Amino acid sequence: MDDEYSAESIQVLEGLEAVRKRPGMYLGDPHDGSALHHCIWEVVDNSVDEHLAGHTDSIEITLNRDNSLSVRDFGRGIPVGIHEEFGISAAEVIMTKLHAGGKFDNSSYKVSGGLHGVGVSAVNAVSEWMEMTIHRDGIVYFQRYEAGVPVEPLKEIGKCEDTGTLISFKPDLSIFTDIVEFDFEEIDTRVGETAFLNAGLSIAIVDLRGSEPHSSEHLYKGGLSEYVSKLNERREVLHEEVIKIRGEKEMRRAM
Repeated sequence: MDDEYSAESIQVLEGLEAVRKRPGMYLGDPHDGSALHHCIWEVVDNSVDEHLAGHTDSIEITLNRDNSLSVRDFGRGIPVGIHEEFGISAAEVIMTKLHAGGKFDNSSYKVSGGLHGVGVSAVNAVSEWMEMTIHRDGIVYFQRYEAGVPVEPLKEIGKCEDTGTLISFKPDLSIFTDIVEFDFEEIDTRVGETAFLNAGLSIAIVDLRGSEPHSSEHLYKGGLSEYVSKLNERREVLHEEVIKIRGEKEMRRAM
């Protein structure tokens, strides 16, 4: 019978293969543009986390002519040492293993915008290609992936005096349909909100598509209070100055 249901009918999707088959479970609808743009924030959130940890105050987002997108920060750079369990670079583990990252033990990041650990590996899975360039300890490292699979191991390609990470990816159009191009205005709006929530963080966007490239930059030293002031620009307010309170509290984990 063609419709026989047996043990052979059961399939197991593991790792990034599951993301490619069911992207909606990880990133949102791949047809209406929501998953497409969510990919951006999964990458950007990692850079924002470097800012929250005190290691970068600048993020650059570039919309490239080939419909790929690049995110550059100037943080510590993704770790490149060999991972003891998997026998590959820690950077490759982060890019190819779900639920891998430095945000679970509270030692690398005291605060974080992205805690689920799926993030960039899920973006890698749904990309035609992804390229990772790391500036760390005076060395530039590079690795390319296609459909989530490493083309070759992480390798050294040069020297550097700065630090940080550059992630470039091109969405796989066999997965994304209907809306397949990044929307500058949508990205700019979200970037503005992110900058407001992270006082002192500069986020610049450059759109190289079209005949005349254009750009936008967001930097709000006042953070949320500056955001409230902006919302109140056309309103009658009770207080001229926005009331703001700042503080920190040590987090205790229940065991």
